[in-house]
Amino acid sequence: MRSALTSARARAVGPYSHGIVSDPFVYLSGQTPLDPDSGVLVGGGVGAQTAQCFDNLLAVLADDGLDEGDVVKVNVYLTDMATFEEMNATYATRFSEPLPARTTIGVAALPLGAAVEIELIARRRNS
Repeated sequence: MRSALTSARARAVGPYSHGIVSDPFVYLSGQTPLDPDSGVLVGGGVGAQTAQCFDNLLAVLADDGLDEGDVVKVNVYLTDMATFEEMNATYATRFSEPLPARTTIGVAALPLGAAVEIELIARRRNS
């Protein structure tokens, strides 16, 4: 059984759900750094874009009663691995110990010209 998650504080740029609940796990679709109000990519480099990706992801989690402490796995996609350190510095501000598992992958391009896209998996505590 699965159910869809959506949030007014995140945007989908295609035919997909922001997330899917398949107890006890919650799988969130990749989020690009879109401002949910304007639908426009945020500027300011990969650090600012990483922050917006997390704002969008954590909004979806919050709407389901979860937070960053429930995250068990994160996948980060970067169009330029030279920006890894900047992304990593912003990433480090979003989690506390124990840190989630993570994979970072260099890709040729991302939707709407984004420099970063992030997806994650969380686990419900009561399941």
